[in-house]
Amino acid sequence: MSRTVADGLWEMLVSAGVRRCYGIVGDALNPVVDAMRRNGQVDFVHVRNEEFGVFAAVAEAKLTGQPVAVCGTAGPGVAHLINGMLDALKERVPVIVLAGDTETVLMDTETVEELNPYRFFAPAAVYVGRLVSPGQLRAVVTSAVTAAVTRGGPAVVALPGDIAAAAARKDDYAIRLPRPARVPAGTEDLSAMAEMINQARTVAVFGGQGCAGAHAEVTALAAKLSAPVGYSLKGKQFLEHDNANAVGMTGLLGYGGCHHALHHADVLLMLGTDFPFSDFLPHHGTKIIQVDRSPERLGRRVPVALGVAGDVQETVSALLPMVEPKPDTGFLTHCVEETERFHRRARHYTDKGSRIKPIRPEYLAATLSDLADDDALFFADTGTPVIWAARHIKYGPERRLFGSFSWASMATASPGAFGAQLAFPGRQTIALCGDGGFTMLALGDLLTEVQRRLPVVHVVFNNSGLDFVKIEQQEAGLVPFGTDFATPDFAAVAEAMGAKGIRVEDPDDVEDALRAALAHTGGPVVVDVLVDPYALTVPAHVPARTAAGFTLSAARQVLAGRLDDVIGTAAHNARLI
Repeated sequence: MSRTVADGLWEMLVSAGVRRCYGIVGDALNPVVDAMRRNGQVDFVHVRNEEFGVFAAVAEAKLTGQPVAVCGTAGPGVAHLINGMLDALKERVPVIVLAGDTETVLMDTETVEELNPYRFFAPAAVYVGRLVSPGQLRAVVTSAVTAAVTRGGPAVVALPGDIAAAAARKDDYAIRLPRPARVPAGTEDLSAMAEMINQARTVAVFGGQGCAGAHAEVTALAAKLSAPVGYSLKGKQFLEHDNANAVGMTGLLGYGGCHHALHHADVLLMLGTDFPFSDFLPHHGTKIIQVDRSPERLGRRVPVALGVAGDVQETVSALLPMVEPKPDTGFLTHCVEETERFHRRARHYTDKGSRIKPIRPEYLAATLSDLADDDALFFADTGTPVIWAARHIKYGPERRLFGSFSWASMATASPGAFGAQLAFPGRQTIALCGDGGFTMLALGDLLTEVQRRLPVVHVVFNNSGLDFVKIEQQEAGLVPFGTDFATPDFAAVAEAMGAKGIRVEDPDDVEDALRAALAHTGGPVVVDVLVDPYALTVPAHVPARTAAGFTLSAARQVLAGRLDDVIGTAAHNARLI
């Protein structure tokens, strides 16, 4: 059999490091999948929903740095990929989308399942190519993979079945990717940074995902400058551990002295963060130096005194010998003490959690943090699981947290943990699931995890509602509405599907249940925990409009005849309010 276009496609993808493809087979895609079978070097993961597969691919690509393929057949199949593609675009991870396409003789005739890949995928991709001739193969696939890897994001190759099955031209079907460059800031920018820092009395650091790999450099700089170190949700895992200057987070997830540090420092160093909640950043009084390797991000959230393009690790390393020590630790001490006070207040619901009913989500998360391996990989659904993951789970040099934190899609924890388990067999991968997210996307592909016998641990925060949306409605001064729903016994459902199920209704059972789940092998486990539906999270700094919104919401709930809910919320969160 002569080599087909699809054969050449897989030769190129394998040469670029692709080792896995998630998706569902179908008519337009059949020649591509058959060629993958013949190639034998790519693990095809047949998922129940293409959206689950692409979220798994995003997590795998993010954690490994290697391109991962996803596929869907023409029309409806590829349409299911778009949500995860947008997540990949926001996270800047290399995902290769193989989109089944209409046969060339039927293009532009409104045939069944036809869509225009250029128009459909444009908002969600760094590159879109359509193969309508075998002679395009090398150029289009090379362009797609190179764009995905160097620019970071999903790249699409739309492939009609007749072209995929056609004979490939004789050519060199290999992709030779460039090495990623990590470049420090320029000499002039480094000098300007050092001058501003040396002239300042107090300096604070606020770091994000761009601080990955830069823990030693950033903490050394903070120690030299007596600077408190705050971090975004994405930056927490890289900067909080082994850091005496750590002062928590800002924003509505915020805790500790971070907000004070950001707003009272003479100079704020924003390192590798594109923090989108600009209301929590200083707009007056504090001079901001922002460092990011993506220049388009500089200054778009808040006015900056100096925008610096460069890799954080390399830039801070070059800056360190240029700045003068700041021996006055008063500002740092104040921010650290504020952080410690916040933790003492929050610990009421963790230290005494085994005696508080209903089960506090803070206690569940803190207990899981204590029991999980030091290199565990945590995945949090958008919603209140993110809050508990941010505040009550500790991360370290090898522990990681991942979620849809920029795109903020629901239901990504389970597919993320699944993709990570495939990439790192045997390593603990833990999905912190909301009950809404779990029923939305995880349940169907729990069967895939059972079939693969992967020990993914799902911890479901079961409060019978979209709790984060409920909090958002209260912040806006609204009466919570449309957020409640009935949930099944998820443990029983899991058992019926061939997984291990554990139901937890009493706080005394939390630790034993989590130990059993983490020790389980041979397949997935679902820990269904009935948590307090009234549990609130209160940020360290509450904006006036947020406080006013909760007050107005409480008043409107009383007028709507829901006094019991208002009393329940207050009584169940007395130590936080």
